[in-house]
Amino acid sequence: MNDFIRMLLSHRSIRTFRDEPLTNEQIEYMVKSAQAAASSSFMQPYTIIGVKNKELKDQLAEFSGNKYVAKNGHFFVFCMDLNRHRLAAEMEGYDIQQFNTTIDSIEWFMFGLIDTAIAAQNLVTAAESMGLGICYIGGIRNNLEKVCEVLNTPDRVIPLFGMCVGYPEQDPDVKPRLPMENIYHEDGYNLDEAQYKEQLEEYNKILSNYYLERTNGKRNDRWTEQVVEKLRKENRAYIKEFLEGKKIPLK
Repeated sequence: MNDFIRMLLSHRSIRTFRDEPLTNEQIEYMVKSAQAAASSSFMQPYTIIGVKNKELKDQLAEFSGNKYVAKNGHFFVFCMDLNRHRLAAEMEGYDIQQFNTTIDSIEWFMFGLIDTAIAAQNLVTAAESMGLGICYIGGIRNNLEKVCEVLNTPDRVIPLFGMCVGYPEQDPDVKPRLPMENIYHEDGYNLDEAQYKEQLEEYNKILSNYYLERTNGKRNDRWTEQVVEKLRKENRAYIKEFLEGKKIPLK
């Protein structure tokens, strides 16, 4: 195992950071690393908004329901951006409405999401290679109207998630992942559900013990229990209507 793989396998979410801003050079390296990621048909359908201003961070922390957004070295918001493609069409003498069947399609929406996520993970790798810690913030989608207002995003630009980056002020253990056999199948999907459930039962025990040790006995929930709890709650049901209002009707 080389040092790079060792770094990848040691990833943890860091939620407490030193009150020390990142340098412009660090930010540049991370953003350029994100841009170096693969992109479907080279469309590069994303924008990264860096937030340094304390007042803006405080507002985003409130909208996302996540206090970690307010205190970190730098806060990034990753946006799917199809507005740039509207501008490209205009530069070539077209009205974007001529391409509704393509730009409003689920396929364009999907590659926008996928490319943004791929770019973000490149940024994570760059950050961690510099000894920094990160934490993804999906709570950005709790109140997208307010987030878009604060960040001044136009139509066809959708904030997908945030990311806190900074110097770690904690050293948590690596959280155990699902067994590799549950994730990686060869030559087709493994349909042996009994084997699946056996693997998940073993994983439930591992994760429950992890929480027991980490919380001094205050928490011992199982992974399958977490899944059901998440499924029981309708989450961000407004987003389809919000996307339509931002000119992404998903035809």
